[in-house]
Amino acid sequence: MSAASSAPSATPEPRALSALYEHPVVQAPMAGGASTPELAAAVTEAGGLGFLAAGYKTPEAMYGEIKRLRGLTGRPFGVNLFVPQHSVSRLHEPDDNAGPAAAGCDVSAAVEVYRAQLAGEAAWYGTELGDPDQGIDDAYEAKLAVLCEDPVPVVSFAFGCPSRRVLERLAEAGTFTVVTVTSVAEAQAAQWAGAAALCVQGVEAGGHQSTHRDAPHADGAGVGLLALIAQVREAVLLPLIAAGGLMRGGQIAAALTAGATAAQLGTAFLPCPESGAHPLHKQALTDPMFTRTELTRAFTGRPARGLVNRFMREHGPYAPSAYPQVHHMTAGLRKAAAKAGDPQGMALWAGQGHRLAREMPAGELVSLLADELESARTDLLARRAS
Repeated sequence: MSAASSAPSATPEPRALSALYEHPVVQAPMAGGASTPELAAAVTEAGGLGFLAAGYKTPEAMYGEIKRLRGLTGRPFGVNLFVPQHSVSRLHEPDDNAGPAAAGCDVSAAVEVYRAQLAGEAAWYGTELGDPDQGIDDAYEAKLAVLCEDPVPVVSFAFGCPSRRVLERLAEAGTFTVVTVTSVAEAQAAQWAGAAALCVQGVEAGGHQSTHRDAPHADGAGVGLLALIAQVREAVLLPLIAAGGLMRGGQIAAALTAGATAAQLGTAFLPCPESGAHPLHKQALTDPMFTRTELTRAFTGRPARGLVNRFMREHGPYAPSAYPQVHHMTAGLRKAAAKAGDPQGMALWAGQGHRLAREMPAGELVSLLADELESARTDLLARRAS
């Protein structure tokens, strides 16, 4: 890695997405500790686009990581923010097809029922359940203020679309903005709001599904990545970053052929030594004990894809639609399980391609993915010519 100065890295004027990287490989911003400045720097220095995850961090911690990253690279990088969840008093809007929970149960009541169910887990791990009411906005406005005061090259958003004014403020500061979408309607709303690009997330993706509206009756109804890219490509004019289950250069080639400009990978970077993921999490990706993934609300109250373990099986069917309250409540349990060396109680976020994970330095992985992508493109051209 280059030894850049601690001064802020040059922030490009809003321009083509492809001007931000040498290879169309974007490292996903993985909240919870996996996305370290070292990981983002290694990806960026290798010609990809590295990201920091500001979710669950204080504005001060976010800025501290930005300063660390600037000390490791002078190339463009990104920071990801969680858009606040505005609906906090009801589980979701009534829906005739949503089942018993659609009666509009109060979130606090549902959370208390779930708390009682998790009491045995807390006793087993010798810890306390967290306060579900620690805050619901993830210090969004304060983080935006930092990023407008001291701009970074790229800012992306999850869990919703920021207002037109927010996107305008960032653009005025020279920041390239990306909104994560999971449907055509979300893509159209993000384009209307003024996003510079979209991250199109297929249902195969590990971690949270970045839906703009948390609708429990639609759990598991997401669209696969290639089909979603095609649909969004026909509906909007913005450049697209493909995300969801991508682990090999050949898959990146397929996503680019479908209409994407770049590909975002998260699970592929989890095993890298620069990743901050827990060692048990890294090992579980290819452990024969963990054979499949599922979407669950068990750990956070919002649909997220992870390796199926005991906690998910026992509590997933009963977890309420209550994010981030459930996240706050189970945070201590997850940490205690990790401390005890028990992956059966941890949130092992992973995409559907987790069995293809490769343990190597992040820079080497970017180079390998770029080589695989080029090989796939060459093979495609050869087939077309034959």
